[in-house]
Amino acid sequence: MNGPVFGPVLDHVNGSLLRRATGMAFRLMPSPVPRRQWRIAGRHALVDGVPFVMPVDSRDAPALMAAFSVDGDAAKEKLPGNELHPLRLANGRGLLLITVISYQHTDIGRYIEYSIGIMCTHGVRPAPRLLPGLLRGRFGTGLYILDLPVSTEISVKGGKGIWGMPKHRAPLSFEVTDRTVAAQYDSDGLLAARVEIDRPSFGPLPLQAAAVAYAPFRGMLMRSTLYFTSDAYIAVAPRASGSLRLGHAPGVRQLHDLGISRRPLFTAFLPSVSGLLDDHVESWFLTSKHRVRERPEGLASVVDLGLSEDWPPAPVAKV
Repeated sequence: MNGPVFGPVLDHVNGSLLRRATGMAFRLMPSPVPRRQWRIAGRHALVDGVPFVMPVDSRDAPALMAAFSVDGDAAKEKLPGNELHPLRLANGRGLLLITVISYQHTDIGRYIEYSIGIMCTHGVRPAPRLLPGLLRGRFGTGLYILDLPVSTEISVKGGKGIWGMPKHRAPLSFEVTDRTVAAQYDSDGLLAARVEIDRPSFGPLPLQAAAVAYAPFRGMLMRSTLYFTSDAYIAVAPRASGSLRLGHAPGVRQLHDLGISRRPLFTAFLPSVSGLLDDHVESWFLTSKHRVRERPEGLASVVDLGLSEDWPPAPVAKV
């Protein structure tokens, strides 16, 4: 059989059988959402001036995903403390994941979120290769967020001040055509990043999953969980087609020494995501062998932010 496991069947009737069988398997899976979220449904919260009607959810949000392989040792250098470890493929390389979501309906309005991160595990020691993808809970598998620009000030105030994610406001775009899905991120008129994928043809597959995110804030490692459901169209190498172009904006300079692969290992287009962000947040002190002399970014960066839902101008940098 040539190509990846799914390759030969996608062009034949067996592809339809595979889609139906996979869809049935996902539908039979229990929901990963904690029961508490349904118990508090309809209740109100006001956190740091940001109003919520529980649960903290969203709907009808199109999204794209693209995963690129990176140098595993270089990825390790980006992870703080001594309890995060890069998720490694069989060949020892790591994974850089780009996820862009165009939120349409949330308690804080419409906005785009452009996530750039390294897939990782959390624990005393690195996890065995490949197993973290199968046993995500045991190994604390998640995404360490390197950069997280968003469209609005209120999203920064909530996402950073409450959940500790490194959000900042920037010009962003999300573009869907019949053949491609693309998203661009500018900084001070310069290109920061542009990801573009060819729309995968395999699908739709009904997905429901929990996505864990890690980020540093206030000298602590913050962990939050997003539960989502969506039909998904996916492609895996060598059928996955797309590109990632990086500029030299501050948020993406750290990506240039990762040895990012030219082609993605995996791409996905999710036309309409329903998400639920858990209000339960975990944190651990980030420790070092030596005394920490540089003060980490803290609450001062968000305390004076307002609740504006205004967007900055669209990206203008030429690619």
